[in-house]
Amino acid sequence: MDSEEDSFVRLLPEESPKQLRWEMERCKELSILGQDHENLQMANEAAEQGTRELKEEGELLHKILEQQLSLNGDQERAHQIFAAKEENNRLRQEKQVLKNKLEELKKRVLWNDPVMMLSALPEKKMIFKGLTVNKEDMNKLMLTPLIHYPMPGGSALITFEEAKVAQRIIEMREHMVELSCGEELEELDRCRVRVQAVPVEILLPSALEVRLTQSSRSILVSDLPSLGICKEALLDKLELFFSKAKNGGSEVESREFLDDSGQVVLTFTQDGVAEPLIEKGHIQVLIGKGKYKVKISPCMSGDIANLQLQPSRCPRTVLLLGIPDVLSEESMRDALEIHFQKASRGGGEVDALAYVPAGRTGVAVFVEDRG
Repeated sequence: MDSEEDSFVRLLPEESPKQLRWEMERCKELSILGQDHENLQMANEAAEQGTRELKEEGELLHKILEQQLSLNGDQERAHQIFAAKEENNRLRQEKQVLKNKLEELKKRVLWNDPVMMLSALPEKKMIFKGLTVNKEDMNKLMLTPLIHYPMPGGSALITFEEAKVAQRIIEMREHMVELSCGEELEELDRCRVRVQAVPVEILLPSALEVRLTQSSRSILVSDLPSLGICKEALLDKLELFFSKAKNGGSEVESREFLDDSGQVVLTFTQDGVAEPLIEKGHIQVLIGKGKYKVKISPCMSGDIANLQLQPSRCPRTVLLLGIPDVLSEESMRDALEIHFQKASRGGGEVDALAYVPAGRTGVAVFVEDRG
């Protein structure tokens, strides 16, 4: 200290010891306060440091939590995607099983119910003849009768244009037919023969039940091209094609050409060959140097399961019996027609006449009368 005024502690003459103690106490208090302030400062800095660390730790925990949540979300989405794929695969398998069952059911219905097989049968060209008058006639199987009627020797069948003429001839029962004279009758210039007229009774089907059976080894090939080759050559080419496994075929046991329809029946030696070909419906067949699209259909065979017949009388036809063999076949036919065409004899216009001489037999064919 350079001077008393510049001294930090100034001693007062009157109270120097007392003042000094006060100053010392004050310095101690100031020192304690400074120490407390320093401690508070350090504590504050420590608190701020702890706050910063807690904040950083919170931010880190928040990031970790977000990452965990994100990871959990990805896992959940991945689990959902996996579950969806599993469900999709399960549904696809169930669909395939149902599809297989449906195909099996279709095959079972197709083979057991021939009505369901109509779409698989060969196509038939039809001609439209007009609308049906009676709705009850729709969707019915219409049969056209073709009756074979045996004729004994010494008989004749006469069909008149009008049914009333035939009925009149039948009611007269016996008829004296006058024969013309000629070289064949040397002894008599004129002679007559007695014949009997009876109605013609035939049996017509009133109910018919046909059982259809599908061959497990045969197919029906239709829509065949017109190649201008003989039947045997066509059969050879078809057998050659359908005998190869790459074409879906196998060894052919037999083949048959159907003249009435121009179709071919092929029968294989093994089972399980015909069905896949039939399911295709159509197939490209290599015949010669060209390919032709043909139709493959089931080969059906029909057996009559039930047939009910009822007698029916031909309204315009008369059967003549007891005709002697005294003229040639042509002369006797002319004599009968001349006689029964005369109105004076109870006859009328003759539409057709068939004569079988004695000692022989014949067969007359009756068709549906559309007159």
